[in-house]
Amino acid sequence: MTLDGAMQLTTLMMGMAFIQQSLEHLRPAARPAERLLFVPRLMLSALLVGAALGLPIPPLWLLAMLLVNHMVILHFFAGPYNGGYDRMSLLILLCLTAAHAMPQHRELAFGYLGAQLTLSYFISGWVKVVNPAWRNGQALRDVFRFSAYPAGENIRGWAQHPRLLLAMGWAVMVFELAFPLALATRPTLILALVIAATFHGANACLFGLNRFFWIWLCAYPSILWLQERVVFPLLP
Repeated sequence: MTLDGAMQLTTLMMGMAFIQQSLEHLRPAARPAERLLFVPRLMLSALLVGAALGLPIPPLWLLAMLLVNHMVILHFFAGPYNGGYDRMSLLILLCLTAAHAMPQHRELAFGYLGAQLTLSYFISGWVKVVNPAWRNGQALRDVFRFSAYPAGENIRGWAQHPRLLLAMGWAVMVFELAFPLALATRPTLILALVIAATFHGANACLFGLNRFFWIWLCAYPSILWLQERVVFPLLP
């Protein structure tokens, strides 16, 4: 995957993810202040999608305006109200904006996104494995038993199967900790990304965390490019 192709794909996917998010905030019950923030986000994201598809629109200014809009939204909600989604959105915006603003350093800017994506999985696994509640399965049982996410009653019933949840918890931790090793070969990286996407998709279906699914996938082209650019030349 070329650098231009990876950046174009990330830009396209991010724009579509922002369109989805913006539409959610334009529902009839949304506050007027939300509309003032997300109508511009929707318009800028639609133009960014057009730019990624080849329309003669400079992406740098769209990315810069989206970055400012994102910071205003974070201030409005007193921080990253969607947690990891907002942080990953900001990271992708910063890396793409820097890559377009400083063409001579665009490999470094876009490669940083791929490196941070890799670390996001590893650090997530490390935080879990040092937590006794995750190691003994209690954390995952609590997720299903007490979570405020809109899990159905049949899903909450999984809390009655501690051995299954213990195995699931350890499977997640081992996968996340081992994720950096997937960079060794192309097939292992693609397999790891498929597994990670499936994990995010399951969270979207079970708990309604649909935004996480789309925004993490937006960063996948960066790690595919980073592997070709950095890892492959180091291998014999």
